[in-house]
Amino acid sequence: MAVVSESQLKKMLSKYKYRDLTAREISSVTAPYKDLKPVMDAYVFNDGTSRELMSLSGTIPVIYRGNTYNIPVCLWLLDTYPYNPPICFVKPTNTMMIKTGKHVDANGKIYLPYLHEWKHPQSELLGLIQVMTVVFGEEPPVFSRPAVPATYPSYPAAGPPNTSYIPGMQPGVTSYPASNTCSYPGYPFPATGQYPPTTSTQHYPSQTPNTAVGPTRDGTIGEDTIRASLISAVSDKLRWRMKEEMDRAQAELDALKRTEEDLKKGHQKLEDMVTRLEKEVVEVDKNIELLKKKDQELNEALEKMESQSENNDIDDVIVPTAPLYKQILNLYAEENAIEDTIFYLGEALRRGVIDLEVFLKHVRLLSRKQFQLRALMQKARKTAGLSDLY
Repeated sequence: MAVVSESQLKKMLSKYKYRDLTAREISSVTAPYKDLKPVMDAYVFNDGTSRELMSLSGTIPVIYRGNTYNIPVCLWLLDTYPYNPPICFVKPTNTMMIKTGKHVDANGKIYLPYLHEWKHPQSELLGLIQVMTVVFGEEPPVFSRPAVPATYPSYPAAGPPNTSYIPGMQPGVTSYPASNTCSYPGYPFPATGQYPPTTSTQHYPSQTPNTAVGPTRDGTIGEDTIRASLISAVSDKLRWRMKEEMDRAQAELDALKRTEEDLKKGHQKLEDMVTRLEKEVVEVDKNIELLKKKDQELNEALEKMESQSENNDIDDVIVPTAPLYKQILNLYAEENAIEDTIFYLGEALRRGVIDLEVFLKHVRLLSRKQFQLRALMQKARKTAGLSDLY
């Protein structure tokens, strides 16, 4: 069978919600495990409904007691994959029988903690197959079907799989070519010759006990088979419901943890704000005390100045510390006096007290004088090391 390209897989997975992710994972699995082939087939659920799903059918190599065996498996991918785990089965050939255990039931369905704790993107097909090889290497899921003499009773745990719960398997029809059956040696009872290979029924007891699991000789399904099937169906439903409840509880727990973390962060912020406000209150109290002292000092100084100003001339009170500063002060006072004079001349012109010719004459003289005062003051300020005023 030719290798299916990723573009072909995408066409086959056209109805899948996460087509690209699923096609990419299938390609990553079929590269190292070339015997696994992607096939679109109808999967029948326990409630009788069917759906067209992608399956990976073939064999995976398992090392058991130093020898490599090819274990036939079938992995069904739901249309919500990879956010839901695949449904996995062991599909024995007509020369094999299922060995039930804690990881495989009588129907061949595989139960693994990896599947139960499936969570994308940590879980993937390649990791699942690697877990299967390790688990099946410790506890093989199948063994070769021996030609049992009449003295050997049949065991329920080793009965044939209930094909009604394994999609794609019809009674009496093998899923793999007969040429591949030679790759499944005796497992764990090697076919060393003590059981001659034969498919005839003459070596079996003439009557099959009613307690045997699987179809009876007349083609009807035994009561124990129906009971085992019902138990398996109920177990599957309980497992899925338990998983849903656990996922819901885990989601609620995660939400509560996030809320707790947010509350802790908010509490820490509030504590930091309270601490900062307390420090600011202490600082404000200190500043208030300092302002009160300064206000008292200013009031005392003001009272002192008021008592002294009654007998002092304002010109005698303001005394510059150097002759240059005194010159700057006089220039500034004279320049502002000229500014006021020009203003009042304008007011007189507006009211008609003086005419325009008198106004222009005096303004021209005062402006020239003002310009000279400003230039001299700028030069004095520069000499004193002060910044420019204009």
